[in-house]
Amino acid sequence: MCGIVGYVGDKDASSIIINGLKRLEYRGYDSAGIALVGDDIFIHKKNGKISVLEKSLDDGSHPDIHRYHTGIGHTRWATHGAPSDRNAHPHTDCENEIALVHNGIIENFASIKKMLVQKGHTIRSDTDTEVIAHLIEYHYRQNNDLLDAVMKAVSRLEGTYGLCIVSKREPGRIIAARNGSPLILGAGDGEMIIASDASAIIEHTNRVIYLADGEIIDVTGDTFKTYGLDLQRIDKKIEDIDWDITSIEKAGFDHFMLKEIFEQPETIRNAFRGRAMRDTGSIRLDGLRLSEEELNEVRRVIFIACGTSWHAGLIGEYLIEEYARIPVEVEYASEFRYRKPILMKGDLVIVISQSGETADTLAALREARSKGIKVLGITNVVGSTIARECDGGIYIHAGPEIGVASTKAFTSQVTVLIMLALMLAHRHDLTAEELHVYIEQLHAIPDMVREVLSSSDYIRSIAEQLKSNKNFLYLGRGVNFPVALEGALKLKEISYIHAEGYPAAEMKHGPIALIDENMPVVFIAPKDIIYDKIVSNMEEVKARGGKIIAIATTGDEDIRRYSDHVIYVPEVRKMVSPLLTVVPLQLLAYHIAVLRGCDVDQPRNLAKSVTVE
Repeated sequence: MCGIVGYVGDKDASSIIINGLKRLEYRGYDSAGIALVGDDIFIHKKNGKISVLEKSLDDGSHPDIHRYHTGIGHTRWATHGAPSDRNAHPHTDCENEIALVHNGIIENFASIKKMLVQKGHTIRSDTDTEVIAHLIEYHYRQNNDLLDAVMKAVSRLEGTYGLCIVSKREPGRIIAARNGSPLILGAGDGEMIIASDASAIIEHTNRVIYLADGEIIDVTGDTFKTYGLDLQRIDKKIEDIDWDITSIEKAGFDHFMLKEIFEQPETIRNAFRGRAMRDTGSIRLDGLRLSEEELNEVRRVIFIACGTSWHAGLIGEYLIEEYARIPVEVEYASEFRYRKPILMKGDLVIVISQSGETADTLAALREARSKGIKVLGITNVVGSTIARECDGGIYIHAGPEIGVASTKAFTSQVTVLIMLALMLAHRHDLTAEELHVYIEQLHAIPDMVREVLSSSDYIRSIAEQLKSNKNFLYLGRGVNFPVALEGALKLKEISYIHAEGYPAAEMKHGPIALIDENMPVVFIAPKDIIYDKIVSNMEEVKARGGKIIAIATTGDEDIRRYSDHVIYVPEVRKMVSPLLTVVPLQLLAYHIAVLRGCDVDQPRNLAKSVTVE
């Protein structure tokens, strides 16, 4: 969603903030702005991309912009108020003395606005954010204590916020506050950087402090003090980020998405390294923090997630039910807590979120824990809110994912879920010999993914022929039905082509009415026990003139009789097949989007991490 960067130190604040905002572009936004504080306050904001703001700043009309050493910046993803210069952040108080940037949504802004207007404040934008600046101003006038004013203001807010506040009365100081929207402080040498994502910090320091909900931090160039809303001091531990700036560079690829697709051999390996043990033939998932007794008591698993992570959860459902014989449900996080879910003894809730900050998933986590249910997390970001609030969990170790459309995080999540299913299955009736075979399959997957990636140019040639189609169907069966859903989602997200995923047999229950010569149908058709069923579905599409793209097992020449195009993947056991079958779908979506001239890394209307409901 929105991005925040704040800087205080001895360097040019404007350059550091603008560069930091560029690192956050992948999160999705529609406008950008900056506030710089010295002996005055300078505010500049523009609708559109950061490049528009940067060009405006460098047009010669702001020659002294580089003299400031304190400032805040923001990329806005519109919620309240349409994208415009007026609604862009930062927002200020009546006297333009206080400036702030905000991620989140203030649910009671209308009542606060009414109170402020009655007291003579003039609100200039359509946003919920501006009322916070005036509310701070209201309290600041009473005691001239900025920290106290922020404390009193945020205590009146209902909703979510990540805030950075500066005042021209107090240059060299930033106050930040968090409730439900992530903020991180990077502690450098004589400088401090506050951001909503570590990618804006890592260029300067890998030493960070993660703010928790209900915390406020008072920052100067060489100090920071953290408080609760009751003004009590909180000691915070400085942690190290274990990746560097090269992880968020394109490394010669045209787009981050393509780079991340090609990183999957290594990221899949990272997900099972030290966990799928060849020497002992065992699965080690120590982060679960579950005792033998607790594992024995699991009667039902509930996966909760959104979007791509939800598709990973569906794969987890197929695997755990088939191999471990434990009932599984997969819930949309956005629906879970609003439908009075039935939770009972023996339930194990597992939330899945790449960022670890997804608002709906976090709310579902808290709902489950409030009912005394054990909650585990599968996430990518160390120190994220979900990681901190779960009882245990598994990091996927995919590294930073910059492309909005998730690729490597999905296959890493699936890798983790395969290991979880194997661990639970071995406790049921999966023999040691069978477990060893699956562990060997996992270790072989990275090289197999590399083989699939070598088909990228061929897949691009297919994309050339399909790029103008307006609709696609993606069909799969069994564990590859969720892969069909994921393939359709990728195409929708980045190419803006309408696509739907279905179980292949469901085609006859409605979607077959859509089939004609203008409808490409992607079949995920590996050689398995239901292969003949898939082929029957392909014949039905072929008879109606549909164009068929088949994801098939290497060596399957028969499938060419039914297909217009065939993309081969190596033969593997069914359990691990989604790690291979999804890769051609990622590449197909990528190449179609590029050929259509779409911005694949920053698709319209989308944000990388959805931190508001």
